[in-house]
Order: sequence, then C-alpha cells, then structure tokens
Amino acid sequence: MTTTLEHIRDAAERLRGQVIRTPLVRAGRLSERLGCELFLKLENLQHTGSFKDRGSYIRLSNLSKDEAQRGVIAMSAGNHAQGVAYHAQRLGIPATIVMPEFAPFSKVERTRAFGARIVLTGDTLDASAQAAYQIAEDENLTFVHPFDDSDVIAGQGTVGLEILEDSPDIEAIVVPIGGGGLMSAIATVAKDANPAIQLIGVESELFPSMSDSIKGRNTMKGGHSLADGIAVKVPGKLTRPIIEKLVDDIVVVAESDIENAIQRLAEEQKLVAEGAGAAGIAAILANPERFAGRKVAVVICGGNIDLKLLSGILTRGLIRDGRMVRLRIGIIDQPGVLARIASLIGKTGGNIIEVYHQRLFYDVPAKQADVDVVLETRNSEHVKEVVASLQADGFPARILSDHSAQGTL
Repeated sequence: MTTTLEHIRDAAERLRGQVIRTPLVRAGRLSERLGCELFLKLENLQHTGSFKDRGSYIRLSNLSKDEAQRGVIAMSAGNHAQGVAYHAQRLGIPATIVMPEFAPFSKVERTRAFGARIVLTGDTLDASAQAAYQIAEDENLTFVHPFDDSDVIAGQGTVGLEILEDSPDIEAIVVPIGGGGLMSAIATVAKDANPAIQLIGVESELFPSMSDSIKGRNTMKGGHSLADGIAVKVPGKLTRPIIEKLVDDIVVVAESDIENAIQRLAEEQKLVAEGAGAAGIAAILANPERFAGRKVAVVICGGNIDLKLLSGILTRGLIRDGRMVRLRIGIIDQPGVLARIASLIGKTGGNIIEVYHQRLFYDVPAKQADVDVVLETRNSEHVKEVVASLQADGFPARILSDHSAQGTL
C-alpha cells in the first residue's frame, strides 16, 4: 500500500496528544559556522528519544481487536524497539521485542522498562530479524516493521508536516536514511507543498544501502557504525521507489564526520544526538558550500546515545581542537624538577589534568625520566606556546596526541 499525503494528514490528527510536537529551532552558532540559516527539527525530544514514537503509535492504533489481544513483535537494536514498547504499554497491547545480542545495555533496559518481553538473540541485525519473524509465526503475533509499513511511514511523515507549518519558506530539508521510512514520508509531504524544496538524504559510508540500490552499485562496507540507527543493509521495498522519485540527492558521510557532528551539536547547540541523529549535520559540515546562504532544515532524528560513547566522542573532540593534549617531557630525575615543569605550564595558562612519571619502564638513562602530562589548553596555538616554553627552559617536550593527523597542529 502506497502512503499518500491524505494518509499522513490523517496520522497527524490521530497523533495529537499522543506524541510530542517537537520544535523547529534555529541553530544560531552552527548557522554562523556553516554560512546558512540552519533549523533543527528536534525529534530527540520525543518521549523515547526518537521519531520512531510517531510511526509506532499509528501502526499499533490500527490493529484489529484480535491482533491487539494476541500482541505484537518487533525487531530493533534500540529506537524502534522503544517506540513500539512504549505505545504498546500505553495501549495495553502485549509486546515482544527481539534485540541483537550486541544491543547496548541501556537500550535493552529502557525497552524492558516499558513492559515489553525482551528476546536477545542474533549476532547481526539480519539474524535477529529472522528470529523475530519465526517467533511471530510460532506465536501468531503481528510483526511491526520499522520502516516498510504504510502506517509507520504515515506516522513519520508528520515530521515533514510540522517542519513546513513552522517554516513554509524552507529551501532544503536534510534527512538521515536507514530503511527510508522517514525520508520517503517527508519527501511526500515536502514535494507536494513546494516542488522546489531540495530533499537531501544522508547515509553512513559503511551502509549506503539506499543509494546503492537506486544507483545499481555495491559499495557496502558494513561494520560498526556510530550511526547504528541507519545501519541498514537492505532498504525498504515501499520506501525505495518514493525516494528514487522525489529525493534530489543522497550523500554519504564518513564516520569521522558523524563523530564531529555529535560533538558540534553538544558543544555549540547544547543538544545530545546519537550518530544517526547527527548524520544530517555531518553532511553539511562536510560540504558547507552546498548549503551556503540557504534556509535549511535538518531532522535530528534521535538522541539515544550511550553515555560512555558520548564521553569518548567529546574528549576526542577536545583533542582534535587542540584543547586537550598529552606531552612527553624529558627531565633529570632530581628534587624540584616537577615543580619547575608545573610552574612553566602554569605561567603559559595550561591546566594540568594528569601526570604520569615513569623511571623504570621507559627507555631512558638511569638518572633521567620521562614525564607524560595531560593538559587543558585553549587551542593548538596555545599548545605550541606551552611546548616552546618548556623547550626554552631546557626540557625536551613533544606532543603525543595525534593532532597533526587532524590538521590542527
């Protein structure tokens, strides 16, 4: 069944009061950095942290009484799982969620907290999907597909309606693509409202399944992507023809660009986004000239990122920007030397976070030692100033952090 504009408008009416009508906010600092008028559609503010709340509700609310009594099953590593479990609990529908064995503990526990039965099985998403289909058949459950379902697509399309209600003169909409449910639905809405609106899809370089399918190529690499929410090997059968017809372009972004986008959203806009949620920003950061001077909306489709992963990304970002550095300093092993080093670093404005003083395990003469110092600094130029100060006072110092590979030193 093809999802129509009328289907999406009906979904919007039915979603009133059931999900959050998320804001479309101007990203001031990123707009200045990127040279465009950038607006962010904050689907990370939904109750379960992603746009999946929308399509899940529409699909579950359309179940027959018999289907609702028997229950539903879904397969997901995170966001779709939570959306289905949340609304199933609200509607009194038994829910089984099949999740891969590698699913993050936090996502498993959040899904379980919504009252769903969790089945952890499969070392890949495909294996988990096969298990879910088998359980659905064995237990006569209704399978709720994450994207290849007309009701689900209609629910996701309400994101596009809201964008155009809030900003009718938007010139381009950038949307992450996994299976294509969100992109195909937004495209249906946007091209009807204004055929001149440019629609740009974004895929991870590891999983360019939709663009590969449309262009008849095979560049799929696979692997562990930061954007696991769009790490889909096979695009939707319902979504592909819509995207091929209505979407102007699909760009592929590197993992490093996604990491950078997560950091920029957190630091400059104070927003937490998961990898898939930041993919649209990654596309603009990688090619700002394409969007310069235009009014652009980006869907931040989810914010369910593991806190340990987020912490690592933010720390790596500080290192890339030259605001955290690790120096190795050669010293004579005698009293007072560490105090001199600390004084020199302090006079230049550096802040010592950690010190590693090794006499035994480094390849240095017996009366010498190497000291590794982790510092907070203002930027890469400040790092050079600290190193120059140490060297001028007779302390050989070198940078261990690999800034040069990032182009910051």
